Amino acid sequence: MILRSLAITTALFFTTSAIAQQSEREPAGIDPDRLEETVRTMASDQFEGRAPGTVGEERTIGYLIGRLQGLGLEPGGEDGTWTQKVPLLHTRLGTPKTLSFEHGGTTKSLNFPKDIYVSTLQPSDTAAIDNAPLVFVGYGVDAPERGWDDFKGVDLKGKVAVFLVNDPDFHAQDGEEVAGTFGGRTMTYYGRWTYKFEEAARQGAIGALIVHETPGAGYGWNVVESPGGENYDVVRPEDDITSLALQGWISGETAETLFASAGQNLAELSIAARRRDFKPVDLDTTFSASFPVKSDVVQSQNVLAKISGTSKPDESIIYGAHWDAYGEGEPDEQGRIYRAGANDDALGVAGLFEIARAFKSGPAPKRSVIFAFWTAEERGLLGSEYYAANPIYSLDKTVANFDLDILQTAGRSKDVILVGKGQSTLEDDLARFAQAQGRTVSEESLPERGLFYRADHFSLAKRGVPVMLMMGIAGASDLVEGGTDSGQAWVDAYTGDCYHAACDAWSEDWNLAGAVEDIALFRDMGAELANSDHWPEWKDGSEFKQVREESAGARGVRQPQE
Repeated sequence: MILRSLAITTALFFTTSAIAQQSEREPAGIDPDRLEETVRTMASDQFEGRAPGTVGEERTIGYLIGRLQGLGLEPGGEDGTWTQKVPLLHTRLGTPKTLSFEHGGTTKSLNFPKDIYVSTLQPSDTAAIDNAPLVFVGYGVDAPERGWDDFKGVDLKGKVAVFLVNDPDFHAQDGEEVAGTFGGRTMTYYGRWTYKFEEAARQGAIGALIVHETPGAGYGWNVVESPGGENYDVVRPEDDITSLALQGWISGETAETLFASAGQNLAELSIAARRRDFKPVDLDTTFSASFPVKSDVVQSQNVLAKISGTSKPDESIIYGAHWDAYGEGEPDEQGRIYRAGANDDALGVAGLFEIARAFKSGPAPKRSVIFAFWTAEERGLLGSEYYAANPIYSLDKTVANFDLDILQTAGRSKDVILVGKGQSTLEDDLARFAQAQGRTVSEESLPERGLFYRADHFSLAKRGVPVMLMMGIAGASDLVEGGTDSGQAWVDAYTGDCYHAACDAWSEDWNLAGAVEDIALFRDMGAELANSDHWPEWKDGSEFKQVREESAGARGVRQPQE
C-alpha cells in the first residue's frame, strides 16, 4: 500500500539527505557538491528506484517537497498544493491464446515476442483481434504542410495498419523527389513510433504494427521486446481511449515472410512508399490475436513549485526534469536490484534545485518561473503529457520550457550539444549564451534517432510551447580533457552499459564540471526570458509552428500574414 503521510516521509528523507534547510537559501552558483549530494540521496536504496505508484514514489515526493520548501519556493500544483495527481493505466499482457497471420486458408502461428511484440492501452481483461485485414500504409504519414498523405482516404476501420519505421526520406537516394522533405536523416515526429500509433487510431484502425529495422528505429529488437508486454498510459475518458486493441512491432524477417506470402515484395514497396503517389496496399492477409490482460490504475504525481512574477505573473517559464526511474529489476553482477537513475534523471532534478536557488538569491523575476518534476517519463512521457493536457499554467502564455534529462559526467567541454536543430529561436539563444561561456554549439550526432521527441519537453512542444532539451548522450562532447574521442567514449559507456540499468548509479569517478556549465546555460537563458517581454518562436519548417501561431492573440503577438 502506498504511504499517505507526506509529512512523515518528508521529515525522514529530508533528515537522511544531510542537507539542512538553512543552507538551501544561501546565494550561490551551480554547486557540484550539492548536485552530488542530491543524486546520492535520490539514487540510494531508500528510494527503491523511484518507480511510479510505489513506496519509492511516495518517499520521492516527500523528499522533493521538503527540498522545495527549504528553498523558499511557493507550491505550484493543484489548488495551492505541491502536486498534480496523475492517474496512470498500467497493463500487462499474459501468454497469448491466439497469435497468427492467415492467407489463402494457410495459418502461420507467431512467436511472442520473437516474431511480433505488442501491448495494449485499453483497460480490458482481454486484448483481442479476430481476423482483421492487414493494410500496408507505407510510412503512415499525414502531413498536409509537406504535401504528403499516405492514406489517400482508405478506410482502416476494423483493420490493422502496417507501417515502415522512421520518415519517408530516411532511406532516400540522391535525386529522389522525397529527399529532404522530412529532414533527411534528421527524424521528424512523423518518424516516431508514437506518432504512427496515434495516427492509426485517428484513422480508426483496430491494430498497428511497425516493421522493425535497426537503422530506422535506432535500436535493436532487444529494446523493442524489453518491456515484456507491459505498457502505461494516462487514464483517459472513455471517448478518448485508443481504438487500437493491440499496437507494436513485427521483426524485419517476419515482415518479409508476411509480404512474400501475400505476393508482395517488402523492399519494392518500401521504395514505392517514398513517393507522394503511394497508395495503401491490401495484403490479402488477416491477423488474429488474443491475450489475457491484467490492468490497474496507478496513482502518481507531478511535483510543481513556482516563483511568482512581479509584473507578469500569468506569463511563465517552465524548467522540467523527471523524478521517476525504473524501480526494481533483476540483480546485476554486483547484486544491485534497483534501477535508480542517478543520471537519468536524479542529476536533472538536482540541476533544477540549483536553478531555483539561483532565482531565489536575486530579485524576483517579472514573469513567473515554474519548476516541474515530472512522473512517468520512463513510461512514455506520461507525467508531462498529463500536465500538457491539463495545464495548471496557460500553455499559450508559457514562454518556454527548458528540460534537463541526462547530463554528461566526464568534465568540462568546449561545446554544448544542440538537440533538435532548426526547431526554434531558442537555439540562437543557446549559441549566444554558450559563447559567453567560451563554448560553441555542436549538433547532435545521430539526429535520425529522434531524441528531440523522446523527453518531457516534447509534451509541451506538441501544444506549441518553444522548448529546449539538454541531453548529454545526444552527441560526443568535445571535452577539455580528451576531446571528442573521450566524449564519445563516455556516451558509449553510458548508453551501452548503464542506460535504464542498475549501473546508472552515482560514482566517485563523476566529474560534474561540464554538467555545472550546462545547468548554468539553462539558468541564464531562462533568467533573461523571465525578465523580458520576448517570446521565442518556432522556425519555419517546424511541425509545431502552426499550433503556436494559432494562439498568438493570447500573447498579444501579431500573427504573421499569409
